[in-house]
Amino acid sequence: MSSAFLGMPPFPQAARRALADTQLRRNLAGATRTIRDKRAEVVRELPDWEELREAGRALKERTLRHLDHYLLQLEERVTAAGGQVHWARDAAEANRIVTRLVQETGEREVVKVKSMTTQEIGLNEALDSAGITAYETDLAELIVQLGEDLPSHILVPAIHRNRAEIRDLFRREMADAGEVGDEPAELAEAARRHLRQKFLRAKVGISGANFLVAETGTAVVVESEGNGRMCLTLPETLISVVGIEKVVPTWQDLEVYLQLLPRSSTGERMNPYTSTWTGTEDGDGPRSFHLVLLDAGRTDTLADRIGRQTLNCIRCSACLNVCPVYERTGGHAYGSVYPGPIGAVLSPQLRGTGAAVDRSLPFASTLCGACYEVCPVKIDIPEVLVHLRARVVEETGERRRTPSPEALAMRAAKWVFSSPARLAAAQRVAALGGRAVGRRGRVGRLPGPLAGWTDARDAPAPARETFRQWWKRTRLDSGGRGRTDERST
Repeated sequence: MSSAFLGMPPFPQAARRALADTQLRRNLAGATRTIRDKRAEVVRELPDWEELREAGRALKERTLRHLDHYLLQLEERVTAAGGQVHWARDAAEANRIVTRLVQETGEREVVKVKSMTTQEIGLNEALDSAGITAYETDLAELIVQLGEDLPSHILVPAIHRNRAEIRDLFRREMADAGEVGDEPAELAEAARRHLRQKFLRAKVGISGANFLVAETGTAVVVESEGNGRMCLTLPETLISVVGIEKVVPTWQDLEVYLQLLPRSSTGERMNPYTSTWTGTEDGDGPRSFHLVLLDAGRTDTLADRIGRQTLNCIRCSACLNVCPVYERTGGHAYGSVYPGPIGAVLSPQLRGTGAAVDRSLPFASTLCGACYEVCPVKIDIPEVLVHLRARVVEETGERRRTPSPEALAMRAAKWVFSSPARLAAAQRVAALGGRAVGRRGRVGRLPGPLAGWTDARDAPAPARETFRQWWKRTRLDSGGRGRTDERST
């Protein structure tokens, strides 16, 4: 995973800092609300939207069941069309392959299409260490790169910045920006002028791919600005780094995803630019094409019966835009190029749960289920979150020599709940304690290990009368028999 995110604190600490940034919260709330509203409008236009979602899910799951077959078919078709296929087990191997391919051209700079996969492996940093400069050409990625920042959203990496901040950044970092204003058209024009010469002189382009079609060996990139089309057609050498889960069996399968993806991501009926290429063709596009197929934890994820559905993801970002946690903390708090709900399940599976930042991610959710409702390929993210939480708890327990406070608390709860008499006694003690520490029906601060319940919110004070006491008072007669409520007869 990208070294830019190494050393970041666990989610609770990072989120606490983000919550204190009121400007960040305003930027996120406005942007996500706009995207949500656009998505809802175009989704309502399709009477078969749920059938499309189910088709997208079924196609993905069928492909993953036979992934070995489709990957070999893809390699055969790409090779037959004049391309070269390289297999990378992890990020380090992928970076070595790409760096070598660029060095063999003799070039010292490359232009890039927006790619989550190259961000995942930290390709820009790897190229830079080899003396190769990578220029991001997507507007939002350019903003992140110029600001020496980190992406915070799958679709809109600079969503945490507003127009005034971007204007100041352009004036400071782009010599040809001049006195650019903060209107979107002016900012886009400044970026266009800045990138034009880079497009025209670049000999090497680097991309990812949204889809790979096994039956034809075709790679597919969808984008909204046209920069991708420039990167994919002008350079002499094109290198595409793609996760092995991006394969679809047939050209016809694209019909489903090219309806699901734009509506779920940008709220558009279709993508402004959909680029497809199959190998190389004399006189048309790059003369050399390399496809780097990346594993980097995907095979391990595929082996997990519950977690494998995460590989269905088509990177639309719809789950981020509806997530109440993401909207308030932003993407940087997740410590990964994949933020939001999908990042909370994808990053721990690709990277493992050894680091504190990855152990914390499955808990960065309210489990409200909004992410599942909007996912175009029906990934049950809440189910995977609970599954990963259980794994984290089990792994933590195995590493500890002594039980954790949480484990001791759960044992105590088991002992209490296994006996009606003990439960009744505990309820009476809780009612007394609630009256002692509660104010106006709320407990503002609990001591010791219990403080985790009240650090960020008040807890309701226990009721003065337990349910058992209420039932005995209102529903049982003196002989212990149930009393009939005349209103229910």
